[in-house]
This record gives sequence, C-alpha cells and structure tokens, in this order.
Amino acid sequence: MICTSLRLLIFFALPIWLAGWIGAADAQSPQPSPTDASSDYPRKPIRFLIPSAPGGGTDVIGRLVAQKVSEAWNRPLVVENRGGGGTTIGTNIVAKSAPDGYTMLMTAGNFAMIPALRRKLPYDPEKDFIPVMLVATQATLLAVNSSVPVRSVTELIAFARSKPGEIRYSSGGNGTPAHMSTELFRVMAKISLAHISYNGTGPALNAVVGGEVHMLMGTAASLLPHVRSGRLRALAVTGSARAKAVPELPTIAEAGLPGYMHQSWYGLWVPANTPPAIVRKINEEFNRALVAPVVLERFAGPAIEPLGGTPKSFAAFLTAEIRKWTKLVREAGIQAD
Repeated sequence: MICTSLRLLIFFALPIWLAGWIGAADAQSPQPSPTDASSDYPRKPIRFLIPSAPGGGTDVIGRLVAQKVSEAWNRPLVVENRGGGGTTIGTNIVAKSAPDGYTMLMTAGNFAMIPALRRKLPYDPEKDFIPVMLVATQATLLAVNSSVPVRSVTELIAFARSKPGEIRYSSGGNGTPAHMSTELFRVMAKISLAHISYNGTGPALNAVVGGEVHMLMGTAASLLPHVRSGRLRALAVTGSARAKAVPELPTIAEAGLPGYMHQSWYGLWVPANTPPAIVRKINEEFNRALVAPVVLERFAGPAIEPLGGTPKSFAAFLTAEIRKWTKLVREAGIQAD
C-alpha cells in the first residue's frame, strides 16, 4: 500500500518539480538582449530622407555617402528629397517615423538655427532625434565685390564703421545660413550692415557679383569661380581653421575678429529611441564610408571635408550650436520669413 502511494506521489509530483527546475534554470541562463535583434540589421531597404531640394550641398553629400553605405550593406538606401517649410516638413517626417533604423535624416546646419527662429515646431530637435554623426563640413567664404575698396577683414570692418548702414550684404532669405552667419559677424564686429534678402542662394550670389550689394558669405564651391574670374574678392574663411581648398585665406578669427566661427556642416540623425546597437552600427558604417577613396575624391572639388566621429561628440556639438544661434537671434532681433 505504501509503495503504491509512493509511486502515485512520484507520478504526479515529478512533472511539477521538473517544470519548476527547468524554469529556474532558464531564469539563470543568459537571455537574448534587446540589441540582439540588430544582428541582422539591415534586412530591408532604408529610407534616407533629405529635407531639401535636389542639387544642394546636403543632397550631393548625402547621396554620395549613402551610396557607399548601400554597397557595403548590400541594401538600398533610398534617397528621398522632401523639401518645404525651410526643411521642417521632411525633418518632421523622420521625427514621427518608427525608431527601428530604417528611416534616416541628412540635413545641414540650419537644423540648429531653425529652433532659434521658430518657437512652434512640429518636432523637438533635441528630444525627437538621435544625432548619429557629424558627416562633413564645407568651406565657407566671406567675399566682397571686387569694386569694394577693402582687402582684409579689418579693412572691411573699418569701412563699414565709416559708412554705418550703407554696406549691403545679400542672403537667400531671412534665417538662412548666409543671413545668420553675417549677422553673427555684424554683432561681433559692432558694425551696422543692411541685409538684402533674395529668393534663394543663386539670386543672392548674382547680386554681389553684379554689384547690387557689397558682400556675401557663401560656400567656396559657389564663390570660388567668381573669385578666380576677378569679380569677387575673398577675404577669409568662416570656420575655425583654414580650408584645404584655399589655404592662403585666413580665418575671420585670425584676420581681425577673434572668436568668430561659423561652419557649414552636415549631419545624420535617426528617430529618438532607435536601439543603441543599431545607432552604433550606422555610425560605424558611415564613418567607414567617409574615408573611401571615391568619397574623398568627390569631396575635394566642392571643398567638402569629411568629419565623422561619435554620436556623443555630435550631440555636444549640436547643443552648442543651438545655444549659439538662439543667443544671436535674441540679441540681433532676427525673424524668419
């Protein structure tokens, strides 16, 4: 009788004990981490969104680097130009996209200027995105029409002080990089300049070449042909260091306005909450693409310099840029169109 009862106890209790033992063992064994899902990333095409029209600096740089990454991953990075709203329309599309690494944003430095100019944006530039990397910078020049009797930054500042409000500069519109960078120059130099806003960078450049205005800040790629033809005179580069394309030109800071710095930069973002492992994978592949010989060769012509780096360094850079332009807008009373 006892043996029969013991057999029944073992028959019913053993499965329950085994289930508990297996469950405890599973709890102690290594569990797949959430980042393991990135091991097969990317497994499908990626939407690569550029929030501006085709042909500009963002488009040229973005397409070239995206092509190299696409080749390395053997997956299409489908470039999509979604301009409008001063880049806010395309940017907002990415902000509202799934945080899975299959939507990327490539945009220029005005990403950090727009928050200073517009209080109501459909996205938060610091909370709705993860900054993946600072991709590249493009040399920007301070140039004057060749008829303007100045040959240096110090002479330009003195000339402007002798004619307060009479020296005109052009830009492609209120709040554009050319406008903001020149206003930064004006405020720091404590001079009075007249801003003439045009509908686009092309008309703004034509205005200074034709003598309608005195000066302009623009990319080396667009200004250098006119400098070489003698119609414009380049005085300095706007960045923190001399540009490889024009090493003979000093920076504005070393040429008479200490502390001045404006970079024409381009960056890569993904939506907030994208898994860290995927962000890291994207960052590493884009860094490799930036040192590819074909990329370096194509960058040299339009005076583009690859940068690269980590998400952390880009995040710190972006925060400083947003603060810088917010301060300028407040001090100069700048308003967007």
